[in-house]
Amino acid sequence: MRALSIAATGMAAQQTRVEVISNNLANMNTTGYNARRAEFADLHYQQVTRAGAINSSTGAVVPAGVQLGLGVRPTAVSMEVAQGALAQTGGDLDVAIQGSGYIEVTLPSGASAYTRDGALKRTGDGLLVTSDGHPVVPDITIPDDSRSVSINPEGEVYAYFTDQAEPELLGQLTLVGFTNEKGLEALGSNLYSETGASGAPLVGFAGEDGLGFFQQGYLEDSSVDAVRQITDLIEAQRGYEMNAKVITAADQMMSATTQIR
Repeated sequence: MRALSIAATGMAAQQTRVEVISNNLANMNTTGYNARRAEFADLHYQQVTRAGAINSSTGAVVPAGVQLGLGVRPTAVSMEVAQGALAQTGGDLDVAIQGSGYIEVTLPSGASAYTRDGALKRTGDGLLVTSDGHPVVPDITIPDDSRSVSINPEGEVYAYFTDQAEPELLGQLTLVGFTNEKGLEALGSNLYSETGASGAPLVGFAGEDGLGFFQQGYLEDSSVDAVRQITDLIEAQRGYEMNAKVITAADQMMSATTQIR
């Protein structure tokens, strides 16, 4: 009774889909979060009669054959790369990325990670860091006596001082692009790391080589579409119930077989 194992793979697939959807909904308000989508493929087929085989009784070519599927399997949970809406915060160190690109940061291990969360802060020494304290690359230090900070669309960071008419350039933020953004590995805390699938990081300045621009005083909202996620959730729930119904029907059929006298 293959239906039991086939339906079990279907239930497992729908469970995976629900888990992905629940993670999307949990991150509806996460800065710079891109929704994920579960992808599936059918399993191997049992070739009872191959298409194109010769019928032994008539000698004719079998036009379709008999191929019995063995279920479904997950192939990927891919990131849907999309621009989230920009929400105005008014913060001097809040920067949203309008377009493609990631901000590079340095982890405590010394490795590089990448984020679209531009809610930047500064340490007691004035170093520009993320909310988790990871220094932004390149290092930019804001003097203690600065009156305000300005970041232009190209990422140039200027500090204004009380006794100076002209602002002082402190440095320029860079952006990092990837050939395949969906190949990045999610580390949590709005961070990603490079993988063999993503390709090597391509460092550049805002507005160059297809990279986006910075928008000071804004943060990028999550790209999760709540209505779509709820619709997908209902669909996954119905799919799970239908596969469970198949298991019930197959069990009843096997019971009927064992009760034959």
